[in-house]
Amino acid sequence: MNDLLNLKGTFQQENRNSRPGPPSLPANTKVSVQHMKKLFDELLVLKDYWQKENVITGALISVQYIDVIAKSRRISGFLSKGSVTANSSVVGAKFADEITPDNIISRKHIITHYVSLAILDESIRRLSSSIEVVEKTFNGVISSETVEKINKKKINFKPNEIAPTTFLNIVVDCHYVEKFFVSQEVEEFKTDTIITIYKTDNTKAVLEKVGINVLPSRIYHETTLLLTPDQLAILQSRASYLIAMATTDISKLSKEILLGPSEDLVTIPSPSNEPTIGVIDTMFWEDVYFSEWVEFKKRIPDDIELEQKDYFHGTSVSSIIVDGPTINPELDDGCGRFKVRHFGVATSGHFNSFTILRTIDEIIKENRDIKVWNLSLGSEKEIHPNFISPEAAILDKIQSENDVIFIIAGTNKRANDGEERYIGSPADSINSLVVNSVDYNNKPVSYSRKGPVLSFFNKPDVSYYGGDRSNPIKVCCETGGQIVAGTSFAAPWIARKMSYLIDVLGLSREVAKALIVDSAASWKKQDAPSKYIGYGVVPIRIEEIIKSKDDEIRFVISGTSEKYNTYNYSLPVPISKDMYPYIAKATLCYFPVCSRNQGVDYTNTELDLHFGRLNGRTVKTINDNKQGEDGSYIYEGNARTFFRKWDNVKHIVEYPKKGSRPKKVYETKMWGLSIKTTERLEEKYGEGLNFGVVITLKEINGVNRIDEFIKQCFLKNWLVTSVNVENRIDIYNIAEEEVEFDNE
Repeated sequence: MNDLLNLKGTFQQENRNSRPGPPSLPANTKVSVQHMKKLFDELLVLKDYWQKENVITGALISVQYIDVIAKSRRISGFLSKGSVTANSSVVGAKFADEITPDNIISRKHIITHYVSLAILDESIRRLSSSIEVVEKTFNGVISSETVEKINKKKINFKPNEIAPTTFLNIVVDCHYVEKFFVSQEVEEFKTDTIITIYKTDNTKAVLEKVGINVLPSRIYHETTLLLTPDQLAILQSRASYLIAMATTDISKLSKEILLGPSEDLVTIPSPSNEPTIGVIDTMFWEDVYFSEWVEFKKRIPDDIELEQKDYFHGTSVSSIIVDGPTINPELDDGCGRFKVRHFGVATSGHFNSFTILRTIDEIIKENRDIKVWNLSLGSEKEIHPNFISPEAAILDKIQSENDVIFIIAGTNKRANDGEERYIGSPADSINSLVVNSVDYNNKPVSYSRKGPVLSFFNKPDVSYYGGDRSNPIKVCCETGGQIVAGTSFAAPWIARKMSYLIDVLGLSREVAKALIVDSAASWKKQDAPSKYIGYGVVPIRIEEIIKSKDDEIRFVISGTSEKYNTYNYSLPVPISKDMYPYIAKATLCYFPVCSRNQGVDYTNTELDLHFGRLNGRTVKTINDNKQGEDGSYIYEGNARTFFRKWDNVKHIVEYPKKGSRPKKVYETKMWGLSIKTTERLEEKYGEGLNFGVVITLKEINGVNRIDEFIKQCFLKNWLVTSVNVENRIDIYNIAEEEVEFDNE
């Protein structure tokens, strides 16, 4: 087998040169004055509504579009004034599904803005003037052809009350906007509820106007609140428009399957310099045989009375991380043993979401030496289709701000839950690596729950062996050996592999995550739907992740996005008989800043992966991705479906076909890698964003060309190192040795 190669080179950075074109309508479309008048009436109703409201100083305006809308197609003439853009006022986004007369589901964007009344007045004025122009100058309808002629100055057009460009922006906005309205949430909750309100004025002052006094300890990150049922009823009665999202505070834990006792293990050597994995779970039973390997920290109040069952789940999870291969020799991954720092944050029955939000944040800040965290706690309740859970949001925030990664269990379905059930929080965490369970035939098990998250993000990420009745997982718990099944017992195996890649082999978390995903995604198309197994099943042995077959060249590249285009066009892929005899695949991972208050538009930054042969200065991508190329436009829905736009994991692949032919060699005789950065909000969250890419070239004739590739990389100023397990372990051991200084 060939070693994995680590390539280090210089990425070039460049700004986006192309500027947005003039406002234009899609070909063969028209905007009627009747539709414009409908929108005008809706804005007048909203103005009257917000003039009578005194809870907030501005206006919350929800805009429903005709489709899933790209950032470039969102309103620019409406809800803007001077230097204030409409995009800067976005405070929320969700999807609405409608059934068409043909019985097809039509998905539409609803984006909520918070603007001043002056900006609302300006939008009404602009629309009024535009209506007058369309009626008097264009006989009540304006077409895409007419708009194009105005842009090309083929029509002498000089309205008195509105600038031509503003007029065209309003017309184009009217085409994409279906309606303006006030969104109001009135779902009833009978327990303490976590509420996220739209970001408007000072949160405490707004709530006091409504008649609600919230203690500071019940406010998290400014707009997330813990309210009693009475407080929620007041908010819904007096200002329901403030509520962006709501979920119950107390969550029942997703249950694992306990199948019976197993033989006990009683011996284990003492730990030395093994890496430490963090575990956030229920309690840990300190009388088990491997307790010397676990540092336990109780993080629940002492007045909570604990029972024996409160120790089962957490102890079992830690037993896999410490000594899983000894207990389950058929799953020996070659990673050895790991130490555990175990934080008990919940009992066996339920967990308090709001408390866990604060606790996890504190734990990570206090334990910055740990890079990999296992979280196998999960809610029985399904995720919401239009917003991320508060628990997942805090995990995403922690990972975007710190060099850590969470491995999350995909949660379990109960026997009486029916055929399909969506995963539970915090398995909706986008930055985390979410793990579902499969049987030994790599098929989803009976307790599998499904994705996607926010109707789009591919969760779970990967799957592993979590046991079933035919082939259970063996663990050690407070009562001794047990046989079990559940996603909670699949996730720790992946945590072990991640820690090995990061802590032992010294790879970045971006590269390590990409390697795990890439190893699961084979050259064959998936038989099972990705909503259950993600990108596929991770191999058991670590060698299968960090090595490749003799006919494959597999390498990793790390980089940092600083500008729109981060690129290197000097990848010297070996040529044979003036052709490239390869198929290829690539996986990109990064950890973006996310905004829960943006709803379905959750990730703030998009990194778009372009990899393939270089033709001039254009990368001919292996997946025919033309996003960002001059003259190319792809509808937002298609960009999300085919190129995973806004997803922080990109996997592109050329599947082998019968009679696959070598590829043409262009004049440059190089391959290129380009990462294009797009921001969803005004802030530049993508500046300084790290990424990791795994690339595999498979020789279609079975020839091993890795030595030639390494040689050519050196000639092109790439620093190439082999990720050789033995060498890396020696380096790790030396680095972990305690140095004694001679004081004489």
